[in-house]
Amino acid sequence: MRSYLILGMCALFIIQYFTQVQWLQYVVFTLAMLAFGGSATNADRFPRLLGIIMMTTGLIMEWAKGTGFGGIIQGIFLILPLICLITLAPLLSIPLKMGGYFEAVSSLLHRFLNQPRKLYAGLTGTLFFISPILNLASVRILNEFIEELKLPSAMSAKGYLVGFTTALTWSPYFASVSLVLHYLDVPFSEYILYGLGLSIMSLVVGNLLFALWEKRNPIRYDVNTSEAFNRQHRTRLMKLGFFVLLLMSLCLSIEKLTNWSMIIIVCLISMTIPLVYVFKTKNRQKMTPLFIDFRDRTVPMMNNEVTLFMSAGMLAFALQGTTFANKMSTFLTSLANESFFLFASAVMLIVLSITYIGIHQIAAIGALAMQLKAEELGVTDISLVMLLMLTWVISTALSPFSGLNLMISRFSGISGFRLGIKTNGLHLSIVAIIGIAIISFVA
Repeated sequence: MRSYLILGMCALFIIQYFTQVQWLQYVVFTLAMLAFGGSATNADRFPRLLGIIMMTTGLIMEWAKGTGFGGIIQGIFLILPLICLITLAPLLSIPLKMGGYFEAVSSLLHRFLNQPRKLYAGLTGTLFFISPILNLASVRILNEFIEELKLPSAMSAKGYLVGFTTALTWSPYFASVSLVLHYLDVPFSEYILYGLGLSIMSLVVGNLLFALWEKRNPIRYDVNTSEAFNRQHRTRLMKLGFFVLLLMSLCLSIEKLTNWSMIIIVCLISMTIPLVYVFKTKNRQKMTPLFIDFRDRTVPMMNNEVTLFMSAGMLAFALQGTTFANKMSTFLTSLANESFFLFASAVMLIVLSITYIGIHQIAAIGALAMQLKAEELGVTDISLVMLLMLTWVISTALSPFSGLNLMISRFSGISGFRLGIKTNGLHLSIVAIIGIAIISFVA
């Protein structure tokens, strides 16, 4: 029942986006609050408690600002595109599972088992390509296929985090990119090359650091790696790369032709691509269980995300224009006028301090994105977007409460606190320093 509620809310929100019917807005708002209540009830203890606190605080603050019921609806509607994104984007995993792409990836990684640096490059490279469209599901699915390799804990912890976080800076299928671009009103087509630059830089730094680490901590397997990597596997990998490029090209083309919100475009594509596969009669029987699994398992599993994202979004909207937010904006603006490096470092430290205690990035970075103005800071819109994206990456990787950290911790057996600071701290520090240096030139 909860799945139908969330999916119905997403469908009606997309319809309301195009029709702008007033009464439908109230229906969507009602469904959104019911979805939040149902998700919070079934969420894990900590996300449930934090979500209720953030939502209650946000509602009270927005009401106290004098905006009333209309302000609350506006706050919820500002975050609903993101809820639709995280709900509908996993539909893209259905055609990928149908195509046997992950078996080809597994075969490739098996081939490099006795070559740790190539294996690590294959692991991070695979996540670089599939994470942009599959989000956290990419880590879970890839782990299922290579679990029998028994990778050292440190290697999997480094590889999963480095590979996955590359997508946070440029993929329109991610909350980080879609939310910041949405709030700062920057077209995805203008930003993508800068985001890809940060992503590739992080990937290169991660692989260089692993090469140095592996030199001091040699990894050797006494196994036969003669498993065939045939032409069929190679063809499937090429098709996987083409599939990713096709999706990104579609996003860019539709945005340029229509000027629709990138989040809405991604949601429409996520629903349309699997339906195209259904038109083939031979695919229907195989795809039916995958659609049922999406409805009965994938959507209900998003309790934590729906609870945290919706409450954090409401809180971020409510913070806009408050005395605290205005003082923070004034402080950061004065720092930016003194030194861009001080300003960037302050933004990272503020967000990291907030997220390290469990509050989601959406609340911290969303509030900053709505409050800060590039022209007042003396920087370009692109540089502000890049800084907030880089901050999102660092805080996601370091926070022991982030969904990424919790998942990788479970797979690698390394605690969330050690995973961020000890295992990947050097990589994140170097990426932050180089990233700020690059952004300062763009500014």
